[in-house]
Amino acid sequence: MAEITHPPMEQLQDLEYCIDSNPSWPETVLLAFQNYILMLGSSVFIPTLLVHAMGGSNGDKARVIQTLLFVAGIKTLLQALFGTRLPAVVGGSFAYVVPIAYIISDSSLQKISSDHERFIHTMRAIQGALIVASSIQIILGYSQVWGLFSRFFSPLGMAPVVGLVGLGMFQRGFPQLGNCIEIGLPMLLLVIGLTQYLKHVRPFKDVPIFERFPILICVTIVWIYAIILTASGAYRGKPHLTQQSCRTDQANLISTAPWFKFPYPLQWGPPTFSVGHSFAMMSAVLVSMVESTGAYMAASRLAIATPPPAYVLSRGIGWQGIGVLLDGLFGTGTGSTVLVENVGLLGLTRVGSRRVVQVSAGFMIFFSTLGKFGAVFASIPVPIYAALHCVLFGLVAAVGLSFLQFTNMNSMRNLMITGLSLFLGISIPQFFVNYWDERHHGLVHTNAGWFNAFLNTIFMSPATVGLIIAVFLDNTMEVERSKKDRGMPWWVKFRTFRGDNRNEEFYTLPFNLNRFFPPT
Repeated sequence: MAEITHPPMEQLQDLEYCIDSNPSWPETVLLAFQNYILMLGSSVFIPTLLVHAMGGSNGDKARVIQTLLFVAGIKTLLQALFGTRLPAVVGGSFAYVVPIAYIISDSSLQKISSDHERFIHTMRAIQGALIVASSIQIILGYSQVWGLFSRFFSPLGMAPVVGLVGLGMFQRGFPQLGNCIEIGLPMLLLVIGLTQYLKHVRPFKDVPIFERFPILICVTIVWIYAIILTASGAYRGKPHLTQQSCRTDQANLISTAPWFKFPYPLQWGPPTFSVGHSFAMMSAVLVSMVESTGAYMAASRLAIATPPPAYVLSRGIGWQGIGVLLDGLFGTGTGSTVLVENVGLLGLTRVGSRRVVQVSAGFMIFFSTLGKFGAVFASIPVPIYAALHCVLFGLVAAVGLSFLQFTNMNSMRNLMITGLSLFLGISIPQFFVNYWDERHHGLVHTNAGWFNAFLNTIFMSPATVGLIIAVFLDNTMEVERSKKDRGMPWWVKFRTFRGDNRNEEFYTLPFNLNRFFPPT
């Protein structure tokens, strides 16, 4: 047999900057702004999906987007400083859409005749549910319960989970790109061309600008192209979906956004609390924990760090719970998760620097207060983001599958677990999604709305379904006989903070805080 030239490697070797190394300040600022531009896609799309259904106006939507960006900046900074300390952007989560849709359809809110009053009361109900549900993450994180549960993880179990964190986002890829193929496809081809075929071209000094700043370059070119198409009347008389997807003047954000607005807690009024709403929201909190855990695993690999130990993972989940609490207090209209697209950007640019993400948090806070300026960037058409998602979600999925190099993939046991987890992780959620209709009825449809929302949310998440299947099978099928096949000899040293000397370099708290919060 020919010699194997690519043995398993604990850390990726071809990244330029790891978690603790930093580019020059001009590069850092541009990379941070690139992270900000990328996270705008989710930050605009979620309020666009929900605010009008809540009864809100375009002005309300602009204000919710500002609030979401402001709080995202705070959460990202807290996570990078005191949480996992990985270069991960924390923003709005799509996992919360189902329970929020359940709250929106509540009969007590639907009977409010005034749209604006209905929006305010719905927002307060969402805030109350988020505040209560955040306690789940805070308790599971700071009590180390989530860390204890992570002891059941292995490379074999994590590979499909992290893979599904990327693959499970397929609906936000080409299906959205295809809504405006004349914008989305050139964007996709341009990103691939610049980052893969022109990455060694360096017109300015020693900086590979096409590899380092592909989003800034590609978004600028295709956005200008989209503006020209809109101004020339190319979409006049086209169907509504085409106009919404392709035109650059359909977001109605610039005209409705204030010049300056500083979001503050309880800006919508005092939150209202309901047991049913809170229980429904807890399902999204659990899903976001699973998805964020997978994203943290991918981020650690793309930042050339060790997999986060149980203590660090719990610390990050605890701070994410604080983030959901902030979402409830400020009224962002949704909860928190790690943005998968920004994790993929670490690999695309080959920069895993923590400082870049910290500076990007500053951009989020700054532009959220300057409404008109932020609204300009927030009006980028969705198909442009969808093209980026095709590349970035796919990259994260591949990072997840790379964990399989530490397992024995000549084992039928491992092949069965991996295949079943991946297939059912996509198939089961899609089955549930097919039953989701405009009246917010899902496959689980009993008289208890909170119960319906709870189960539908859990089983509409590919990563959550994949985790349930992979971890259960991996810890019940021939466990003792398969320790080496599962990759446990490599994985076990990362379970505890002191299991590997590199953990201290990557995950120690700043300002010498480890004296007061000693790791376990």
